[in-house]
Amino acid sequence: MKTRPLPLLAALLAAALPAFAADWPQWRGPDRTDVSKETGLLKTWPDGGPKLLWTYRDAGVGYSGPAVVGDRLYSLGADDKEEFVFCLDTKTGKKLWQTAFTQRFRNGYGDGPRGTPTVDGDLLYAIGGTGDLVCLNRTSGERQWLVGLKKELGGQMMSGWGYTESPLIDGDKVVCTPGGSKGAVAAFNKKTGELLWRSKEFTDPAAYSSLMIGNGGGIKQYVQMTGQSVAGVDASNGKLLWRYPRRGPTAAIPTPIVSGDYVYATSGYGAGCNLVKLVPTDSRLKAEEVYASKSMTNHHGGVIKVGEHVYGYSDNGGKWICQDFKTGRVVWPTKNVPPVKLGKGSITYADGQFYLYAERDGTCLLVEMTPDGWRENGRFTIPEQTKVERQRGHIWTHPTVANGRLYLRDQDLIFCFDISGK
Repeated sequence: MKTRPLPLLAALLAAALPAFAADWPQWRGPDRTDVSKETGLLKTWPDGGPKLLWTYRDAGVGYSGPAVVGDRLYSLGADDKEEFVFCLDTKTGKKLWQTAFTQRFRNGYGDGPRGTPTVDGDLLYAIGGTGDLVCLNRTSGERQWLVGLKKELGGQMMSGWGYTESPLIDGDKVVCTPGGSKGAVAAFNKKTGELLWRSKEFTDPAAYSSLMIGNGGGIKQYVQMTGQSVAGVDASNGKLLWRYPRRGPTAAIPTPIVSGDYVYATSGYGAGCNLVKLVPTDSRLKAEEVYASKSMTNHHGGVIKVGEHVYGYSDNGGKWICQDFKTGRVVWPTKNVPPVKLGKGSITYADGQFYLYAERDGTCLLVEMTPDGWRENGRFTIPEQTKVERQRGHIWTHPTVANGRLYLRDQDLIFCFDISGK
């Protein structure tokens, strides 16, 4: 029997393997930057967009995004009375389990949960709109423990649009932001729910942003934005390391960008954006302002740092912009680079391209954006919009890219598209 040369055999096997896929286990992906680690995705879309694989129609009300691990998708929704976590088979879109854990949050901009669940090993963590933090077994949906951030810990929000945070898992801890006078940030034992510490020196009311892990100034820390400031607390004990006063009126929402010794924050309602550099002092850290600008005034669609530039939609001027991270200078749009042809929305990045999802009509755009300009590589509109009453809300769930699939949600509807470059 004739044997095939090993190098040729290896090449054939490699060709048969799927493109490198990546899970999306929490809010904004593997490291909370909204940057997927996948490669081998479609570089252009056909007319009408990528192939629709399935539509799930029973996600309930709410703005929760998907967390995807392997062939399982997890998210939150609400029925008439309760909020719940549910699990879908990503191959078929069929529901595998659903677990109710708290009462339905009600609000004039749309009811239901806002945060994305976080998957860690065999467990899943989620925060409901009314402030209950729950831990479930992710295989069965069985409840492990629950802590009321408001009812048990006296948590306080800056305004009335409900807890929106997605829990952070770090080692043996789950960390989140109850807000209030007993400590804005809290850490719990992730197995038992036991409270480990509160940030007693950092007591701002909670806003709508989610925590990031940073190592600015050489100290591991948790970075959070509130309506009053951006701050970092020691990851080991919650001690306040630095605080930069920053007014984010009404609602401070986007997740900060943490890059080395730098922290970038932006929010809407006229707040704009700020960059600070963390510098060691004798006892803690000092946040030195690099700039304060109105150029990027991002409401809640999120911003992404790729290379040395930040991309996102700014309410100031109503345009998608490219901004120099270190200087705050707007690189485009300019006279020579026209605006991206899409209205306000949310953003995700994967395999060299951005996925933009418009909040008004559900148009999704595939576009290459660099400091030199942008090029559109495809667009489509979701096949249908929800019939759920959004009240004054719009399509606010961010796009998710995981394992060769693009997931778009509009309340009770979740659409799954094949974007693998097969």
